[in-house]
Amino acid sequence: MACPHPIENIMRTTMEQLKEMVDVNTIVGDPVMASDGTMIIPISTVATGFVSGGGEYCVAGHGKKQKDDSGSSEDCRFPFAGASAAGISLTPMSFVVIGNGSVKVVPAQYNCTVDRIIEMLPRAMEELQKLAEKLCSCKKKHKVDQPIFDE
Repeated sequence: MACPHPIENIMRTTMEQLKEMVDVNTIVGDPVMASDGTMIIPISTVATGFVSGGGEYCVAGHGKKQKDDSGSSEDCRFPFAGASAAGISLTPMSFVVIGNGSVKVVPAQYNCTVDRIIEMLPRAMEELQKLAEKLCSCKKKHKVDQPIFDE
C-alpha cells in the first residue's frame, strides 16, 4: 500500500488548522452583557484563503528501483520540498443589541450620512409620537370651558 504523497499531508494539516480558526463563534461572537442588562452580540465576516504547493527534485542516484529487506522492489521517491500558507481576514460588520424589550442591529460602520439617518429614523418617529401624545394629554387636561376670545 502506497503512503500518501507529502503534499497531501501539508494540505490536510493546513485545512485542519483553518477549520479550527474559523467556526461559528468567529462569525457570531460571544455575547457581552452591559451593566444595564443589555446584551451585545458582535457579527463579523470572515474571509480565508490558502495556497499550498511543492515539488520533487531529481538527485543523482534517486528514482531507480531498489529492493527493500522483504525482497520486493519499489520506486524510491525523489526528495520533496513543499510549503503552504494561509490567511484570514476578520471584519466586524454589525452588533445585535438586545435590551429594554427591543432588538436592533447597529452597523459597525456607516457608509454615508444617509445610512445613519435611516438608522435613526425609527427612534425619531418614536420620540415624535411620544411628544404628540404628551401634547394631546395636556390639551385634554387643561380644557377651557370658555372661549379665549369674546365674540
